[in-house]
Amino acid sequence: MAEYALLEKFESIKHRFEEVEQQITDPEVIADMQRYVKLNQEYKHLQKLVAKFQEYKNMVDNILTGKEMLAEESDEEMREMAREEIEESEKRIPAIEKEVKLLLVPADPEDAKNAILEIRAGTGGDEASIFAGDLFRMYSKFCEQKGWRMEVTNANEGTAGGFKEIVANITGEGVYGVMKYESGVHRVQRVPQTETQGRVHTSAATVAVLPEADEFDVELRTEDIRRDEYCSSGPGGQSVNTTYSAIRLTHIPTGIVVTCQDQKSKLKNLDKAMAELRTRLYNMEYQKYIDEISSKRKTMVSTGDRSAKIRTYNWPQGRVTDHRINLTLYNLQAIIGGEIDEIIDKLMIEENAAKLKEAEI
Repeated sequence: MAEYALLEKFESIKHRFEEVEQQITDPEVIADMQRYVKLNQEYKHLQKLVAKFQEYKNMVDNILTGKEMLAEESDEEMREMAREEIEESEKRIPAIEKEVKLLLVPADPEDAKNAILEIRAGTGGDEASIFAGDLFRMYSKFCEQKGWRMEVTNANEGTAGGFKEIVANITGEGVYGVMKYESGVHRVQRVPQTETQGRVHTSAATVAVLPEADEFDVELRTEDIRRDEYCSSGPGGQSVNTTYSAIRLTHIPTGIVVTCQDQKSKLKNLDKAMAELRTRLYNMEYQKYIDEISSKRKTMVSTGDRSAKIRTYNWPQGRVTDHRINLTLYNLQAIIGGEIDEIIDKLMIEENAAKLKEAEI
């Protein structure tokens, strides 16, 4: 059984799964929300791992049973059935084995979380703001396809359209684990709307995707926060610019500032601003984790890194290039329309390959 060494890990994984399954029904554990949430996350991961291990074990059992049948059976029809069973199982084993190995690699604990998306216009003036708007629409359509909910918390519109800055919450299943690959500098090469002589310009926008912090991830002390209230701006009816519903929070020890304006509800704005502040504080620590990974292996994730050029969108050639994996696709309109699955899937494959190599399972 040395060739199926992964099976040696099955019993210990199964034992841990049963242990966690019992713990999440314990009233004492349920009362400790922080512990309960972490155990629930572990349970979901182990559930997938045990199911995949069982599939792997079934294939191995099929091969061993088939070989026994070949050794003992004289009926040619039965022997042929055994050979087919062995062949089919041996074909499937490598793919299942790879999936098991990936599940055995410790997952980024943040992958299951919701995310905060932040897009800022970079170099390029008005054209950069217009491009930031294009990126926001791209992600809006992508989230819609995924069944995720996107909610804008703050926006600063550009003078010629688009946004100088826009921040949104994205909620859904496994949002951060998918969206994290979008952090970095996005470049656009095209003739701007503001260009009168038809010259192609290069502009840029920065994207940051942050895992949303849970309430118990960060302890916020009231005395460390300065709160300012001001009039909301933008669409929203007669109450805009007349009521002090917008919230600005400043975290005095770090100098981090967040703003939220939901046009009407001060309490709703305060809740969202507090959630964003927790996330930004939490991500100061999370960045250390990303930096630690980067020091060990090449990673496709550049959370918070505003200097990493990750992708170029070339309008004249209808081309999109992801520079991290040297991937070029000639379907720009589909991609800018929200169809970014192919790029993210290939980034995930590259990231997973690096994880497996590092883990050497």
